[in-house]
Amino acid sequence: MRKKNWLVVLAAVLAGGLAGYVTVRLTAGGKDTGTYVYHDPSSGAMVHNVNISGEYPDFTYAAETAVKAVVYVKVVKRSEVPQGPSSLFDYFFGFGNTVPREQVGAGSGVIISEDGFIVTNNHVVAGATEIEVTVGENKTFKADIVGTDPATDVALLKIDAKGLPTIPMGDSDQLRLGEWVLAIGSPYGLTSTITAGIVSAKGRSMTGNSKEFKIESFIQTDAAVNPGNSGGALVNIKGELVGINTAIISQTGSYAGYSFAIPVNMVKKIAADFREYGSVQRAMLGISMINNSEDLKEEMKLSTSDGVYIAEVVKGGAAEAAGVEKGDILLSIDGTAVSKGSAVQEIINQHSPGDKVELEISRNGKILKLKTTLIGKDTQEMNAYNQQGNVNLFGARLVPAPREELEKLGLKAGVKVVSVDKGKVRDAGIKEGFIITYVNNNPVASPQDVAAEVKKARRSLLIEGFDQAGNLYYYGIGL
Repeated sequence: MRKKNWLVVLAAVLAGGLAGYVTVRLTAGGKDTGTYVYHDPSSGAMVHNVNISGEYPDFTYAAETAVKAVVYVKVVKRSEVPQGPSSLFDYFFGFGNTVPREQVGAGSGVIISEDGFIVTNNHVVAGATEIEVTVGENKTFKADIVGTDPATDVALLKIDAKGLPTIPMGDSDQLRLGEWVLAIGSPYGLTSTITAGIVSAKGRSMTGNSKEFKIESFIQTDAAVNPGNSGGALVNIKGELVGINTAIISQTGSYAGYSFAIPVNMVKKIAADFREYGSVQRAMLGISMINNSEDLKEEMKLSTSDGVYIAEVVKGGAAEAAGVEKGDILLSIDGTAVSKGSAVQEIINQHSPGDKVELEISRNGKILKLKTTLIGKDTQEMNAYNQQGNVNLFGARLVPAPREELEKLGLKAGVKVVSVDKGKVRDAGIKEGFIITYVNNNPVASPQDVAAEVKKARRSLLIEGFDQAGNLYYYGIGL
């Protein structure tokens, strides 16, 4: 009798389980679904419905819509290459010939407006003599550079076209680790190539020996990216643009498991600046940072291992104006916690000069909230050198060249052009960032030296100096 009762109970359990399974299958449209409860430190336990069918998500909508707005970018670079002397006369008197050289490179780009604005990487178009953009299979356009920003490796192009397909902008701040993404571009010239991966990390920076100013807070993915993918789209499963693919880590130059993209929130701000101002309106906080850690906490006797340690406060910067001090720990900006210097850079780079931010600071174990107004890079430099006096030369603002820039170029002294407005300096071809070393063959080490040479000159100025790449140039200005 007991055995019979046991069999009845077992049959009832099996029948109930089968009925529940059939119900779930019918209501889920043929797919298994379930409820997965996980713990979120910010809000406690949360209930999240997930697909437990074991199938991969469907990428077809994102791929088919986004691929139409990713273009192939062909770049031609023409230059003159020195050739050896062709005669003894040339040899003894230093004369020689040059021969033309043409280099052809390629990358990708993303259409962000129907009227032809295209985002790509600065390194794709740097030094370009001619740029061609291919939309779809066979529509080719000449492209002009609207603006380039080496610090973030973003460039904006413009083609003369209307009614182009675009990718809607997403929110890279909302990306989650493990979220599926697609990389779309033209690796090795294979246009409209799509690969899939997940978000492996956020806020990554890449170590290097370059002394150039860089802003890096990359999205790291394992979507396959190869040469030619640079400037292409990183999209989420909704088909929204969340990043611009820019780099890989590899021993061979080809994909080896890790790729990096510039967050779209950073790209949006830079592209908007290019369209409105023609250059990036970069806000500066004015601090040097070290990522905090337990080791640094013990070494520096800090009260916490959170946030970033402020190693230096730049004179004349926004942080100094707010009352930030060397040795403070920056915990958050406008309520967003920061644990790495790259996160601070990403947040500040989404702001413009004049924006107000609130900084949460830990100082000797006490929490302080300090408000400040962000300023531009040029303003910061001008403030820092204000005690030495500044000079406006025919529309160009001059300051003493920063020591690190002089050392990079191997110079002892010079005067930096920090901005160029309408005037004779711009007409002569001198650009922002140029370091003036001589005026009318006399060395200059301060803006006052330049002003003195201008006063002495009667008919013209001969200006000698170097650009940021270390190239020597001479410019003539008529008075």
